[in-house]
Amino acid sequence: MLRALAVDDERPSLEELLYLLNADPRIGSAEGAGDATEALRRINRALESGPGGPEAIDVVFLDIHMPGLDGLDLARLLTGFAVPPLVVFVTAHEDFAVQAFDLKAVDYVLKPVRKERLAEAVRRAAERSGTAPRIPVHEPDPDHIPVELGGVTRFVAVDDITHVEARGDYARLHTDKGSHLVRIPLSALEERWRSRGFVRIHRRHLVALRHIGELRLDAGTVSVLVGAEELQVSRRHARELRDLLMRRP
Repeated sequence: MLRALAVDDERPSLEELLYLLNADPRIGSAEGAGDATEALRRINRALESGPGGPEAIDVVFLDIHMPGLDGLDLARLLTGFAVPPLVVFVTAHEDFAVQAFDLKAVDYVLKPVRKERLAEAVRRAAERSGTAPRIPVHEPDPDHIPVELGGVTRFVAVDDITHVEARGDYARLHTDKGSHLVRIPLSALEERWRSRGFVRIHRRHLVALRHIGELRLDAGTVSVLVGAEELQVSRRHARELRDLLMRRP
């Protein structure tokens, strides 16, 4: 069972998070800290206690915007420890997800926190720590991809996605109505959606062939027009793309 530390400077948010954590059967204990400095002192005691000690902490559920030392600063400090606890960011801000991944976060949960979404973060932490039971995984819906926006999970139709932009181990999905950040690397989406007409045109971009309006050649450079956006095509992908577009019905 996981031993958790929740860190949030807003008392109501902290109490709600602790309530949800304590209700999860995979959480053996959960305690709170009102700021990153207090949390760092508590984590130091945990590290001195050792992994099996009475003060040990397995996972930290960490807010980002806090006075003084913020959540990202604390996570950076933890990367310097020999055996740091796992980190799950719990925040109202979507914009820091890529930085969170760079800091090896287990998950990135948006506020307001839903019980089901937090349970998924706990599951990931349990798997990473080796305490999770093996549960059969159901195949995802091939026609839709779940995205989280403002604490609500929505399902975006794959056919509505015009192109995908790499953001580290995340990807930003672009549609005519907006964009969504998901925690899936571009290489995984390339493999998953190859049969649906998505093609890699650059190390940073995956494009749906059906949404390409123009192929442009200018002074040796190749680009494509996807909606109102012009995307560069790398030399290594240019010939394959031209062949695919020529064979496109």
